[in-house]
Amino acid sequence: MAMAALREASRCLASRGSPAAARPMLLAQSRGITYKLFVGGLSQFATEESLSEAFSRYGQVIEATVVRDKVTDIPKGFGFVKFASPEEANNAREEMNGKALNGRVIYVDIAKAKPDRATDALPIARGPPKPISND
Repeated sequence: MAMAALREASRCLASRGSPAAARPMLLAQSRGITYKLFVGGLSQFATEESLSEAFSRYGQVIEATVVRDKVTDIPKGFGFVKFASPEEANNAREEMNGKALNGRVIYVDIAKAKPDRATDALPIARGPPKPISND
């Protein structure tokens, strides 16, 4: 019910042509409540705009990100799309999984949290090993 009221408020702003209508006004975004999808198998020609446009048919896209190599700035072949509601995210996942985007078949799934690197790290070395005595 809250999402319906939010959509209505967004439509009212868009119809007035206010500058705030250019960027999504989302209560969900201000609270940090988003639903993120992982998109794999992207073309090297994929952009944030093309990804956002493809997924916007299934709901309001808050953010679309294409992950790029730090050195060459070439897309790595995957990205993320954030939606404001779980219904929109699940609908997009079901509809877009296995579809072609920019000439490549994409794989869409719920994004998983990044593993905590501090717990996965190797233990810190505490100096050289102790010599073995031959007694």
